[in-house]
Amino acid sequence: MHLPNTFRQISLTLMQPLTEREIRAAFVNCTKGEARRLSVPRDLAERPWEDLDYLGWRDPQAPDRAYLVTRRGDRPRALALRCPAPAPWQTRRSMCSICLTDHTSGVSLMVAPMAGKAGKQGNSVGTYLCSDLCCSLYVRGKKDTGLAVRYRESLTVEEKIQRAAANLDAFLAKVTA
Repeated sequence: MHLPNTFRQISLTLMQPLTEREIRAAFVNCTKGEARRLSVPRDLAERPWEDLDYLGWRDPQAPDRAYLVTRRGDRPRALALRCPAPAPWQTRRSMCSICLTDHTSGVSLMVAPMAGKAGKQGNSVGTYLCSDLCCSLYVRGKKDTGLAVRYRESLTVEEKIQRAAANLDAFLAKVTA
């Protein structure tokens, strides 16, 4: 299959295990003090790094907070996200903007303060993401949404991975613009 240029330009950098220190230093849209205080997963060694395009987690002490770390180029880049609780009427079928996985009540609007001066002025960027931040596993077919009917795509797993990476890069670019 012929992929659009945007897909071919993404050089996939597989996630490699990260330390807590590397994760905290990678945040682009929060202060160093905020990065020091945020909750980092304790099970970093057990994560399926070989299947991850990014590491994502929800903060167990603050359910309206989530974090995402990806590796682009030679360094990790991390985002702090806010996840407003959905209203009861919002529990309908929706699709993740990164991996294009269809869910029922499994997608959340996640809002990232912009990096730099724009973020200090209160500007933010939002996107719809899998609520559990497991896009990498959905794309690879290693996690199931539980829906009886799924959209059938003609893309290979590698092409889906590249599409998700391009979507994630686009979101990261908006946050760091």
